[in-house]
Amino acid sequence: MTQFLHEINSFTFKYPVKQYFGKGCLETALNTEMPKMGNKVMLAYGGGSLKRSGLYDRIRKMLEAAGKTVVDFSGIMPNPTYAKVQEGAKIARENNVDFMLAVGGGSVIDCCKIVSIQAKTDDDIWSMQYGKERRMATDCIPMGAIVTASGTGAEQNNGAVITNEELKLKQPLFGAFNSFAVLDSDLTLTLPMKQVISGAFDTLSHCMETYMGRPAHTNLTDEINEAIMRNVIKNIRALIADPDNDFARGELMWASAMAENSILKLGKITDFQCHMLEHAVGAYTDCNHGAGLAIIHPTLYRHMLDEGAEKLAAMAENVWGITEGSEKEKATKGVDALESFIMEIGMPSRWSEIGVTDETLLRKAADSTELTPGCAKRFTHDELFEILKETM
Repeated sequence: MTQFLHEINSFTFKYPVKQYFGKGCLETALNTEMPKMGNKVMLAYGGGSLKRSGLYDRIRKMLEAAGKTVVDFSGIMPNPTYAKVQEGAKIARENNVDFMLAVGGGSVIDCCKIVSIQAKTDDDIWSMQYGKERRMATDCIPMGAIVTASGTGAEQNNGAVITNEELKLKQPLFGAFNSFAVLDSDLTLTLPMKQVISGAFDTLSHCMETYMGRPAHTNLTDEINEAIMRNVIKNIRALIADPDNDFARGELMWASAMAENSILKLGKITDFQCHMLEHAVGAYTDCNHGAGLAIIHPTLYRHMLDEGAEKLAAMAENVWGITEGSEKEKATKGVDALESFIMEIGMPSRWSEIGVTDETLLRKAADSTELTPGCAKRFTHDELFEILKETM
């Protein structure tokens, strides 16, 4: 039994996303990739900030100069809805779109990953993936991503978080991989600092949720993860101290990619119980994702100090620099360090700080939360509700 727990799980790894990283890489990426896009390109984005920044005109002119017909898909909201997915799929079908170019943060990219497959089938994607058949779509419109708000790592994988308003569920769906991703930190400069820090905390959460999975014994993948967590913490502090710190912005952007390009997940059954709980709350409150994670994480970890002590203690020592005490004492100090860091960087620690005060909504959220098999502790819905109440 001990030998099994100390093995790394078997895996097969193939990675499809081509990375363009660095200041000024947008032009290089588009000039290289445009010949592969076909004639009709859907340009997908969120609100008016893309146009106000001038980036919309910059990208559109490059596409049109290359002979592309551009089809707009705009208004993709934070926490994108399933109705918005269907709207995008309808536009793509009616215009015979050959390629989708998502420009924005995780919400825009996630929405497009599901539009990409919904446009290629008459079947309902939600029913396909959550119905009795549990089947995945096999055809998609090819797509690429230009990241303007990093942290989610959405450009790195085919998973998407979509809110089904009719069902009151905010859950993962699986769609298309991007053929390429543009990671130019200059494109994040127009974001409010609050949004930048929220995204960076999401990156830290992705790392922690992967690290806390099974097996608990630290392996090579986990040691890479520890370095990325230390990097994220260091560069959040650096960027708060100096918002013009280009190096810190670039480091956070690459850390976000590393957290979600599957490398940290190799050989692991991931945890992600905190994410599932936050998604459920988001379905009822439309709260900011990073803020919700910051509120939940410390309390959730305190509820798993017994079952998750080995990994929490390792994170305390190798990420937060806590070396004294027993395993349980180090684990507890590590959770305290995480909570102090959340307060230090201005993230919320209570639901009331972001206007969530209705306990009945939290009860519904807890009851609809997916219980993850990789978590060190197998929570019940009642226990998750207690955690949410403690963070009111």
